[in-house]
Amino acid sequence: MKNSTFEEKLEHSKALLEKLMNPEITLEESVKLYEEGLKNIKDAQKMIEEAKTKITMIDQENQSMQEEI
Repeated sequence: MKNSTFEEKLEHSKALLEKLMNPEITLEESVKLYEEGLKNIKDAQKMIEEAKTKITMIDQENQSMQEEI
């Protein structure tokens, strides 16, 4: 999942949640899925932050260009 898109990470997180809700999985499996889910969410949050930073930079560049006109 390292090079996954944000949307793929979101879908994977949903799949993990569904697996976690299965009452027949073992405690060990639950912990493993939980850990994987947290990492996946952390990666997705990082992608959101990177997108916010990029948008801010684009807005600043656009504002600078408009001021020059």
